[in-house]
This record gives sequence, C-alpha cells and structure tokens, in this order.
Amino acid sequence: MKRKFSAWIVAAMMLVGMLVGFQGRNLVSADNIYDQFKKFQDILVLTDKYYVDPVDARKLTEGAITGMLEQLDPHSVYFPPKLFEKAAEEMQGNYQGVGLQIRALNDTIIVVEPMGGGPAAKLGILANDRIVRINDSTSIGFTSDQASQRLRGPKGTKVKIAIARPGVKENLVYEITRAEISIVSIDVALMINDEVGYLAVNKFSTKTNDEMQVAMRDLRGRGMKRLILDLRWNPGGVMEEAVKMADLFLDAGTKPKPKQIVYTKGRAAELEENFVATSGQEYEKLPLIILVNHASASASEIVAGAIQDWDRGLIVGETSFGKGLVQRQWAFGDGSAFRLTIARYYTPTGRLIQRSYEGKDKAAYAREAFERDEQEGDNLEHKKDATAKADSGRPVFHTNSGRVVYGGGGISPDYIVKPPAATEFMQNLQRRDLFYQFVTSYLDARGQALRSTYGEDILRFVKTFAVTDEMLQEFRTFVTTKGLKVEEKDLQKDLVFVHARLKAEVARSFWGNNGSYRVMLDVDPQFKKAMTLLPEAVKFAKVN
Repeated sequence: MKRKFSAWIVAAMMLVGMLVGFQGRNLVSADNIYDQFKKFQDILVLTDKYYVDPVDARKLTEGAITGMLEQLDPHSVYFPPKLFEKAAEEMQGNYQGVGLQIRALNDTIIVVEPMGGGPAAKLGILANDRIVRINDSTSIGFTSDQASQRLRGPKGTKVKIAIARPGVKENLVYEITRAEISIVSIDVALMINDEVGYLAVNKFSTKTNDEMQVAMRDLRGRGMKRLILDLRWNPGGVMEEAVKMADLFLDAGTKPKPKQIVYTKGRAAELEENFVATSGQEYEKLPLIILVNHASASASEIVAGAIQDWDRGLIVGETSFGKGLVQRQWAFGDGSAFRLTIARYYTPTGRLIQRSYEGKDKAAYAREAFERDEQEGDNLEHKKDATAKADSGRPVFHTNSGRVVYGGGGISPDYIVKPPAATEFMQNLQRRDLFYQFVTSYLDARGQALRSTYGEDILRFVKTFAVTDEMLQEFRTFVTTKGLKVEEKDLQKDLVFVHARLKAEVARSFWGNNGSYRVMLDVDPQFKKAMTLLPEAVKFAKVN
C-alpha cells in the first residue's frame, strides 16, 4: 500500500510541478502554491492513515485533480486512462481492428456499417449482420464495448467471427486479419446536382485536412462549382486542421497585412499564436455556404468565423456553441492525461467566441447554448451603422466589407434558420432509437428483396422507394410493443419527418451515410435554405 501511495504522491507532485514550471517562474505567483500542495499532501497522508476504511490513493488523487480543474473553466479536463485512449483515437483518426461499426440490440451485436475499405467490408460482411460468436466464445449478451474489445487488436493478428444473416440458414464464419482502421472525420461528400457539392465534417482530427483535400478533388472532378460545407454537430478538435480548412477558401490578402484566420491571447505571451492565410489553393473563389448549429464548436467556429469576417461565404443555421478556449494536453505514464486552457482565440475582426461561464456549472453552461431565443431571418441587412439592429448589448464588430457581426459568444449566422420543433412523441422515438430498431427488424424479412431490387443504384432508391401505409402501420405496432403510446395527432404532425427517417435508415443499411444523408437532406430546412442562397454566395465569391 505504501509503494502504491508513494507513486501517486509523486504523480501528484509532477502534475503540480508541470502547472508551475511549464511557463516559468515569472508567470506563476508562487508565494502560496507550495503551501497549498503541502496541505493536499497532508490530507492525503492523514486520510490514508486514519480513515475508517481502506482508501484507494489513485481514486482520491484523480478525484482531487478533477475537482481542481472544475474550479477553472468548463474545458480544462482530466482523462482517466481508458477515456484518454478513446479520445486519442478520435484525434489521431485511427485504431487497429476489423473496421466494423457495431451496436448491441436485444442482447445481440448488430453490424451497423462495415467501414469502407476495412478488412471486414472486403470480406463481404454487411450491415444488419448479427455477430453471434467471436473466436470461440458466444457474443450473445455482450455490450458494444465488450464486443469492440474482442474485435480490436494489433494489426496483422486474426480474429474469427460467426455471423447470423437474415435469410441465410447457416451461420457464416469469417476469419478477419486486423488492420489499421481510419476513423474518418468526413461523414459524406456528395454531389447534390451537376454543380453543387455537399460535404459534412464531424470533427477535426489530425487527418481532417488530408481527407478534405481528397474529398474536394473528388467533388471538383465530378463538376462541383459551388459548395455547402456542413459543420453542424461538429464539436471541434485540432486547431491547426481548422486553420488549414479555412485556408482552402481564403487567399493570402495583400502585403504587408496578410489575411488572418485566427489568433490567440493568453497569460503567457510566448504561447500566443497568429495564423494567416496563404495563396495558391484552387478553391479560393469557390462559392461557399457553411452550415452551423448550436453544437458547432471550437475549430468549427474558427472556420465559420474566418469565412464570415472576410465576407468569403455565407453562414446559415443557428448561433454556434461559443467555445473559444485553447487547450494544451499533457499525458502521464499511467495512460491518463489532462487538458489545460492556456489561451483564448479570436476571429480576424477581434471577436472572442467564448461564451461567459462564470458562476455556471458545466451542465448549465452546456445547456445554455441550446436554449437561445433566436429570431429567424436575414442578418445581411446590417451595414456599417451598428444601430441598424440592436442585439441585446452584444459587442459589435465589422467584417471586411463593413457588415455588422456580433461577439459575445458563438458565431451568429448570416441567415438564422431553425429546425422544426419536435413533438414530445418524436423526441421519444429518437431518444429510444426506435427508427433504427424497427428498420433492423423490417429488413430481416425484406432486406434481401430490396438489395436485389436496387443493387448499387442509390439514386433510384432515393427517387422511387416510398414508405407505404403498410410499413407505417407496422411501425405503429412496433412502437406500441416497445411501451410507447402512439399519439396520432403528433404522428400526423411529424409524418413527413417520420417517413424520411424510416427511409433514411433503410438507405443507411445499404449505402451507409451516402444513403441516409441523401434522404434526410430533402427534409432539412437549413440545407434547403442554403440551396436557395447559392446565388448570393456566388456574389460573395466574386467580390472577395
């Protein structure tokens, strides 16, 4: 116990030492930090010695670290080893395994989607397959995490799985050689019509720019002349990748004052950074619209803010989250890590994107971003006169052309478009994931026939497949068996969306995101508004 305890005392001392030492003595008021650390050490020693029950020094230390960081800001955070491993995978954009997106449903592990190009997809494993054995053990009753742990492993090693496929009598056995699997940050890259490209980015990992370059070249090769870039639900990630994305669309400006993309300010001047655009990208005159919503944060806001401040494109949707703090990460030998806020970032006009968090717990701070009372409409009418439209006292800034934009938290769109308010019935359907569950069972009986009918022809499916009255009635019955009362008036109110969700889940089963996105964009008011604004985006591109 003493060895274990001493190791954690050393770890705690190292943590405080890094907080004190990484910026140098001149940056920290050290008159009492060592006294405070001595107090913490004494409490830990006395607790270990005298507490009524045996104590776990690791648990106490991690609790103390978490509590300490909660006194700072909502985005300084400690990661225990398992959480940090997952977070690192997300940021690095890869892991080693078989390349299956899975989930547990009714004690069975179901393949949601085989990842394109992965070893499982190459062997012919399909969406809606059931994994019933992994190596020599049953997987019935496994959670998704338990199954993932057994499917993952060093690349080059093998894992054997048994698949139950609806419509096939015997189980199918596959021996899969694990490989390096990319966790893509681009959900989908589509041509909406002969000229309009659509690209949805779910995060900013270390590989986002590489993926972006490939996707943009592909869309350009298919005739793209205008782009809708979807950053909705994108929580951010690596700042440098956001800078590269914005730089795709911005020229360098004129000397001696190049076009800024973002800059940071902190207590330590040597940690401050200034990022500017470079010339030479082929997309610097491409008409551009960016979609954002209340969940678009951090790196997403860097891109949207730079594009808006330079009048390079239009921003459509809802005011973004308002996360304008820069973190630096330190990892420890036990696999844990922590991220500490070291600076704030600002858009080219000087807007601080960070919302106020003083006096709010983390839950209230996060919830506040989704409870804004915004009025739908056009913000482009704002001219150089800041009195053109008051905005609740938010600080006023001006874009490159003189348009008024606002600071004080998040990026306010040029066109505010709200999604339709969901009824409580619809919220329950989505919260309990009943669309996916129903379609999974629906395809057990009809999946093979639908595959035979449509093959790889996704466009024919989108144009001709319709949710029939019979399918809708089956859905009603299914929902009832799950203990949810079908409110007919709410169902009729949401009928268009219900039809789209059911159709999208079928499409996802066959074509992944390419299928589901094509269906859902047809009932997406923010996307549809963006399509009508493309002529305005053309004007912005020509003026810029």
